Amino acid sequence: MAQQAVQKNTLYVGGLAEEVNEHILHAAFIPFGDIKDVKTPLDQATQKHRSFGFVTFLEREDAAAAMDNMDGAELYGRVLTVNYALPEKIKGGEQGWAAQPIWADADTWFERQQQEEEMQRLQAENRAAMQAAEDLHRKKMAQEREGEKEDDTETKDDPMARAEAEVLKQND
Repeated sequence: MAQQAVQKNTLYVGGLAEEVNEHILHAAFIPFGDIKDVKTPLDQATQKHRSFGFVTFLEREDAAAAMDNMDGAELYGRVLTVNYALPEKIKGGEQGWAAQPIWADADTWFERQQQEEEMQRLQAENRAAMQAAEDLHRKKMAQEREGEKEDDTETKDDPMARAEAEVLKQND
C-alpha cells in the first residue's frame, strides 16, 4: 500500500473548541512563522467548524516548530492535536475524488447546473408541445368521426361504412 505524502508546511489542528475561529487559530500559530492560509471546514448542517482546522505556513521549518510546540497544548480549554496534514481528499472535482478544494470546479458546476436547468425547461416545453399536438389530433379525429356520422351519402357506396353507421344508429 502506498504511503500518502504529507504536506510538510500544512498542519492538521484537531480538538478545536467551538469558540475558536480562523482568526483565533491564526493568532495562536503566528508566533511560529508566517502563515499562508488558515481553514476551519464547516459542517454544512450547522455552519460551525467540525472541531478541526488546517494551518499552512510559508516555510516547512515554521510548520515543524509549530507542530512541536502546539501538539498537546491547550486552547480555549481543549487539548490540541497537531500533525502534518495529509493531502486533501474532497469529494468533488471533475474526476470524482480530487486533491483540490471542492470550489475549484465551481465555475463548471454552475455551468452544468444552468445547462441542466435549460435541458429541463426544453423538455417541459417539448412535453407541452407534444401534449398540445396530441390533443389537436384527438380533436381532429373526433371531428372526422362526427363528419362521418353526418355524411350518410358516402356510407351507401361502402359496405363497411354502412355497417358502422347502422351500429352507431343502434347505439344512439
